[in-house]
Amino acid sequence: METRKVWFVTGASKGLGLKLVKKLLANDYHVAATSRNMESLIKEIGDVSGSFLPLEMNLTDNENVKACIADCINHFGGIDVVVNNAGFGLIGTLEELSDEEVKYNYEVNVFGPLNVIRQVAPHFRKQQSGHFFNISSVGGYTGNFPGFGIYCSTKFAMAGFTEALAEEMKAFNVHTTLVYPGYFRTNFLKEGSIKVASKPIPEYKSAREMEQAHLEQIDNNQPNDPEKAADVLIALSKQAKPPVHFFMGNDANQYAKQKIALIQETMAAYETLATSTAFSNN
Repeated sequence: METRKVWFVTGASKGLGLKLVKKLLANDYHVAATSRNMESLIKEIGDVSGSFLPLEMNLTDNENVKACIADCINHFGGIDVVVNNAGFGLIGTLEELSDEEVKYNYEVNVFGPLNVIRQVAPHFRKQQSGHFFNISSVGGYTGNFPGFGIYCSTKFAMAGFTEALAEEMKAFNVHTTLVYPGYFRTNFLKEGSIKVASKPIPEYKSAREMEQAHLEQIDNNQPNDPEKAADVLIALSKQAKPPVHFFMGNDANQYAKQKIALIQETMAAYETLATSTAFSNN
């Protein structure tokens, strides 16, 4: 029965989402895959079948998300695993990015996954099983990348609500895993997957250097294989007690260790001052 599980994967027309969908289908899972353009899904994967359901979904439209979830349940009879993978990167300093640019990044990266969770949770509660994979980023744990503050903040937001979701769904035997990927060799840093500030400010040299490093040097040289990432997600889905926090990639683990060490050092150095706020017993 394991191979008959139904997966619902967002952002599936390229990158990690596409690799995962192809891997799932090759391993006899049933898959509903979403994209802003259904034709791209059909071109990359195939048309509707007994094992595959391509769906054109506007992640930011709650009613459209609701309809797509219903289509998946009607087609396959249910949903067992959700992968909130859709999102895009945004490069620009806090001063540079406009209100509209910031809000749209939040609409897609934060409110979009919440729409999916909101519509799937009743189904998971009813069947007393399920697994949410929320794909964050190592930038959702450590945000000290100049020019990536807003993008990182959307992933920090996902981390925050995922921790709460894990506790809220625990009583219904529903698993929740927050995945922090490092750099994977996908098209995430290419046009269409990442946006830059429409009105950059030249004085922000460190942000421009970080931006150029990502677009010109890191792109196509990422150390991690998305095919292996797909294998890892499938392996996690089979575990009886999967982790809530999962740093994926050697680089992600190293970044996390560096931040943990920094926080521990800072807490130790300032412990006396930090704990001096209690009311006196006099």
